[in-house]
Order: sequence, then structure tokens, then C-alpha cells
Amino acid sequence: MSGQFEAVTEIDRPIAEVFAYLAEGTHDPEFSPRVQEITKQPAGPTAVGTVFRSTVKDAGMKTRRELRIAELDSPTRIRWTETSKNVVTSREGGYDLEAVGDGRTRVRLFNVLEGHGVGKLLVGFALGAARKDAPAFGERIKKAIEAS
Repeated sequence: MSGQFEAVTEIDRPIAEVFAYLAEGTHDPEFSPRVQEITKQPAGPTAVGTVFRSTVKDAGMKTRRELRIAELDSPTRIRWTETSKNVVTSREGGYDLEAVGDGRTRVRLFNVLEGHGVGKLLVGFALGAARKDAPAFGERIKKAIEAS
């Protein structure tokens, strides 16, 4: 079983600034309390093929995650896939950015979650929690970018 959640927010920053912040990829702990640490390989500007390795805490359990940038189209689109083997993974995720005038940017974040093994039983719970948190997640992204 798999399913998608998404969050949409408007950020009081120009699209190029928002794209640069999100594409850097190492800012996730600033807006996602589940991300405890994150690294980027190789160092330098993010490009297709860049890999982000993180330690996250979900439901009281720590897991290691590995996401690979699959598409990068400045300043409007970022896509990733999870390459790590966990019970619930993000088969596809990304950001869609749109300039909405007056130096503001609309950001849509989405993730398609997929269960593996026992994760097929758990993915529904993970999706429910992610969907419930989606508006607050969007607000945390907004606040982090506006504060940067």
C-alpha cells in the first residue's frame, strides 16, 4: 500500500531564495523535528544525484534515511527518491515552487509513502500522521525560510 500527503504554504521571500534554501537540503532539522541530523554527499551545490543521509526519529524509533535528488529544475521543481531500506519509505517526494507576486512564493511539498514488509501494515498510520501534521509542517517550512 502507498499514499501521498502534501502541504502548501506561501512564503514571504522571492522564489530564487526559497529554491536555494530548499535545494541546499541540509536545512531539514530547522523545520522537521523528526530529522535529528543530515549530511550531503558530495559537498557543494546540490545537483541530480546528490545524496542526503539523515537520522530521523519516528514513533520513538531512530532510523537512517538516504534520499537521492532525482530532478532539479531551478527555481521551480525539486524531486527526490528514498534509496534506504526502511519499513516505510518515500518512494517519491518533492517541492513545487511558484512565484505569486510581491516577492512571495507558493511552495507545495509532497511525499508518496510506501510500506515494505510489515510496513505495508504501518504505512496507513504513517500517512494519517503525516496528513494530520501537513498544515503545521507547511507553517514550519514558512517560518524557517522567512527566518533565514
